[in-house]
Amino acid sequence: MNENKIKSTAYYNIRQLRVDFWNKLKIVTSELTHDKKGSANEKAQKQKVEELLKDLKGVECFFAFPGKDRLQKLKNAFLSNEYASLSHLVDETTKLLVGDSYRSSLEFITQEEHNIELSGEYQEDIERKDHFEVLFVDNISEQEETKLNLSLRLLRSSNDKFTYGVVVQTTLQDAMIALLFNYNIQAVVVRYAPPLNSNGFADIIKPYIEQVTKLDFSCESETDLGPLVGKLIKQFRSELDVYYVTDTSLEHLKNSTLKDFRRIFYQTEDIQELHLTIMQGIMERYNTPFFSALVEYSQKPTGVFHAMPISRGNSVFKSRWINDFGDFYGRNLFLAETSSTTGGLDSLLQPTGPLKKAQELARDAYGSLNTYFVTNGTSTANKIVMQALIQPGDVVLIDRDCHISHHYGLVLVGANPVYMDSYPIEEYSMYGAVPIEQIKTKLLQLKEGGRLDKVKMILLTNCTFDGLVYNVERLMEEVLAIKPDMVFLWDEAWFAFAGFAYNYKQRTGMYAAKKLHEKYKSRNYLLQYNEHIKGLNDGEQSLLPDPDKVRIRVYATQSSHKTLSSFRQASMIHIWDEDFRRKTENLFIEAYMTHTSTSPNYQILASLDVGRRQVQLEGFELVEKSIELAMVLRAKINDNPQLSKYFDVLTANDFIPDEFRQTGLNEYYTKKEGWNRMDEAWKNDEFVLDPTKITLNIGKTGVDGDTFKNKYLMDKFNLQINKTSRNTVLFMTNIGTTRGSITYLTNALLTIADELDDELMAMNTKEREIREKRIYSLTKEFPGLPDFSYFHPAFKAAPNIPGGNLRKAYFLAYDEDNYEYIPLNECLSIMEDGRLLVASTFVTPYPPGFPVLVPGQVVSKEIINFMTVLDVSEIHGYRADLGLRLFNEKVLNNHIDKTK
Repeated sequence: MNENKIKSTAYYNIRQLRVDFWNKLKIVTSELTHDKKGSANEKAQKQKVEELLKDLKGVECFFAFPGKDRLQKLKNAFLSNEYASLSHLVDETTKLLVGDSYRSSLEFITQEEHNIELSGEYQEDIERKDHFEVLFVDNISEQEETKLNLSLRLLRSSNDKFTYGVVVQTTLQDAMIALLFNYNIQAVVVRYAPPLNSNGFADIIKPYIEQVTKLDFSCESETDLGPLVGKLIKQFRSELDVYYVTDTSLEHLKNSTLKDFRRIFYQTEDIQELHLTIMQGIMERYNTPFFSALVEYSQKPTGVFHAMPISRGNSVFKSRWINDFGDFYGRNLFLAETSSTTGGLDSLLQPTGPLKKAQELARDAYGSLNTYFVTNGTSTANKIVMQALIQPGDVVLIDRDCHISHHYGLVLVGANPVYMDSYPIEEYSMYGAVPIEQIKTKLLQLKEGGRLDKVKMILLTNCTFDGLVYNVERLMEEVLAIKPDMVFLWDEAWFAFAGFAYNYKQRTGMYAAKKLHEKYKSRNYLLQYNEHIKGLNDGEQSLLPDPDKVRIRVYATQSSHKTLSSFRQASMIHIWDEDFRRKTENLFIEAYMTHTSTSPNYQILASLDVGRRQVQLEGFELVEKSIELAMVLRAKINDNPQLSKYFDVLTANDFIPDEFRQTGLNEYYTKKEGWNRMDEAWKNDEFVLDPTKITLNIGKTGVDGDTFKNKYLMDKFNLQINKTSRNTVLFMTNIGTTRGSITYLTNALLTIADELDDELMAMNTKEREIREKRIYSLTKEFPGLPDFSYFHPAFKAAPNIPGGNLRKAYFLAYDEDNYEYIPLNECLSIMEDGRLLVASTFVTPYPPGFPVLVPGQVVSKEIINFMTVLDVSEIHGYRADLGLRLFNEKVLNNHIDKTK
């Protein structure tokens, strides 16, 4: 553990710092206008202004607004003692910046400051245009920068759908910092070979740029620096359009250079061509083929002699009894409802038009080789992937606490599951994630038993419901060293947003798949592997995959509706499979058609298309803001004595054992030290905690999680949450979370804390004793969390080797003569008499929401004890009036005999 790797800052990110410093400057300059000239207070305030302007200059150089000209105006007003003018300008700037309104009026500001006159028609149209910024990486003077700005501005037309500002950075390091800080940047133009190192960073930004200062800028020659930045930009922000201006002749440009840039220009080419290309690039990402086709179709006069009376709304708006239905949803929804797959629309089962194009755009946005839209949720997406890849008898390694749809998928395809246990977090009645060493141990056991050839897939949840995130690249690499053709299915139901934040995306299936593919094809890796093999003893397991045998086969299923702007049940399947076209595509299409409706919901499909547009154009910004708001909530609860009296925000230290946190990061925030930088942890630790999942320990309230959710949060404040445990509630921030909603939640928690104080004051001695017992139970008495026991011998896939025949056990229970019900309170005594109890169905308590028993599994004492102390009202597969549904002894004995 290296404690020196963890660094802390007073602000979570540069955006927080920036806004706070402008607000401070606003207050100080306002006070300065009222100070008596020559007074000690005036001198003190002037010093503060000078320091703030200096600090802000080190930040604002990476943004088009306020820009260098406006900062110079502020400085000039300050030096001229024009304090009223200074205060007015700072106040205006702060309002525009904090409210984000500068993006809709930035053109007016810029025209005014550059004294440019444009046509009245263009000026009237400006506020209706979406605005972005273009980063130019070029070692030019300020005069040349001004000329560039004016040249590009004069090329604009009232017909342009977008407007843009220009940010110039003269070195590669400064350019990468701008990309990290400035989410308005949508395109980058690299000109020639700019210098590598910055001329110096302001001290104030140094804690926030470690990701840049640690980048490897090494290259063979100075002329390679331009192409190198193209590659680095794609690593940082793959959604951006990147262009290269060079004098290098085409025959001397490397293939990698051609791939890393959207287009390459030469110095002699007209700047208008560059301008038009930038606008076209944004337009292509803005394009939503299916949504646009649906809008166009809805506006056509159409006669419906097909299914769906609701189409066009005729059966609704002409009704005397259900027209309120139409009023609520609006006319456009019904105009867009149709069974048609022609007339500009498309078929989901065999797309050739706008749906095909929409899926291709999603493929590019998420970094996959293939992407498919799914309109009935990730539960179905999981079954599609399972059916496409797994044959009866194939072995699948699966985390036992994954979503129930995976377990049903195993039954569907007849796979033999090897269940792996996540480490327990008993204090909060949760499970963590599956350690890499356990996965490798299972694989080596299967190898020793001669079953490795039957192993087809590893299935893991990333991130988990509670926010635990795997080190995807490391895990896949260590598994591929044992089984080089392993298929990975990453259930990223709660992680669809992750591909649009730098730290997060490195732990996604698609990003890691591409990275490993490129790594194993490189000559450097071949040399590394050969050296590694030379150092192994006879029979020793290689820790590196064989580059001649390894195949990258990665699938990710995502619930777009959970974390992005899509309708309920909107999901995607992303694929990075080198063997997809050769081995799997036809099987995948069959599986897709098996589970996909022939009447898919067009509104869901349109929302997937629009959701993709949003994350490509503003995902980097929105995801960063959702993380920031999560951090703000953590800080508010930790820093407020009234809240911290009853509530504790659980940290990485609470969720992840020390051995899985190699960097030693314990928590993201402390009142004393501020924000811990999490970059190194996300790069190196085996598991990390997604900060947008905020788990609150409520044990000190004396109220269990389910009651707290319903009685306090929902009934009193209409606050929706998704998950509880015995003594926790889980809050999540997403790209739709606002500062107002964080404030509302904080105020609600404060109100609840005050009510708990009042209740305590009103209690008599006996009531206080009861309360203390509840608190003790919730904070000190922790029910044990059972691991997966084992499959009964009648349902083992092979003797003495991990794995079971789940399908056999599942369908054996279709005959009611094969099972019986035993009350829960009688199970332990029956087990003590020596009888093995074997589940005939899935038993799934909510929470935690995954099966504690699967068909064919032997019931353990730990499982019975766990179910006995469960204080949840919803347990699927279990009837309290009848008991557990278990196989009878006769059928078990018969099937043991058949397996011998």
